[in-house]
Amino acid sequence: MKKVSFEIALQQLETIVQKLETGELPLEKAIEHFEKGMQLSRYCTEKLDESEKRISILMESADGRLHEAPLDEAE
Repeated sequence: MKKVSFEIALQQLETIVQKLETGELPLEKAIEHFEKGMQLSRYCTEKLDESEKRISILMESADGRLHEAPLDEAE
């Protein structure tokens, strides 16, 4: 999958879901859209996981321990 932003991938995924929900696509097109949707879903999940790891690293205290804090506290 070519690199796109998380927001674009999510928008594409939402469009695919809307098309599939209509039930009007021929079977082959529906399968193609489903496959593309699964790829986009995995991509978005990976991006979210990466972001979560980056946030955890940024919230690490000086002694190496992680602490949980509301997002507004981290700002």
